[in-house]
Amino acid sequence: MSGVEKTVFDDGETVENSDGVGEFYSAVGKLIKLFRERAGLTQREMAVKIGYSEDQVGAVERGMRTPRVEFLAAVDDVVKAGGALKVVAEDVMKAKIRVSTRHPAFSKAFTSEEAKAIEIHEYNSLQIPGLLQTEGHARALYDMRRPWLSVEQIDEWVAARMTRQKILTKWPLPVMSWVIDESILRRPLGGWDVHQEQLRHLLKVAEIRGLELQVMPLSRTENAGMGGSFTVLTPPGRLPIAYVEVQHVNRLITDPEEVRKMAARYGTLRGQALTMRESLALIEMILGER
Repeated sequence: MSGVEKTVFDDGETVENSDGVGEFYSAVGKLIKLFRERAGLTQREMAVKIGYSEDQVGAVERGMRTPRVEFLAAVDDVVKAGGALKVVAEDVMKAKIRVSTRHPAFSKAFTSEEAKAIEIHEYNSLQIPGLLQTEGHARALYDMRRPWLSVEQIDEWVAARMTRQKILTKWPLPVMSWVIDESILRRPLGGWDVHQEQLRHLLKVAEIRGLELQVMPLSRTENAGMGGSFTVLTPPGRLPIAYVEVQHVNRLITDPEEVRKMAARYGTLRGQALTMRESLALIEMILGER
């Protein structure tokens, strides 16, 4: 279907971190597969009819991805399930809410792919990328979240974010690069002490051989990233995938054409941003302004 963004949605729930919810998703997936096969449709045929990718259909049927309410409604209509799939939509939403109270806002499916990736490229217009955050900065971000998070939840999420950063100690390293907006460097989230530590950490991380950090200056009259932050990564032996998060709603994008567009957009951003040497000089200048 032309003009339809084909995506895999994930609110942080996979079979391996399901705490029992995965079995429910697996049952829903089997039900979807049963109705699809009764309708005489292949996964690809059904994917085209409902406007999702074949990967999404397969992952949901295997219980590896949480189906969205819209997905269930579309499948119900296409396979003529008579409302059977629409009925379970409310229970799926309840399961998602249960998961969201236990797991960080970033997608568990994505972080699993991130840990194995051979390339990671991220543009961020709002905050320091998670792989580059200090513990103090990460804690400040979660502490200012509204509605309020419990202290225990913040501790758990900060620990999870720090664990993700083990990827920076691997060798050989994945090919990694980041483009961040200058406004991030000038916004002292958590107070100047926390922010100063974060800026110095960026300079330290930039010393790691193979990592590239660039800044998109506020003075640029063109910025290809006005659509928001995103990440493009390449899993070993597979096509690249992309990830976006808006208001803590996660989207893992697997459709090759959509990912290609985002990768091209990232290439443009790198060309518009300061060079790495210029970027580090800007960070040092901001540090020197206090």
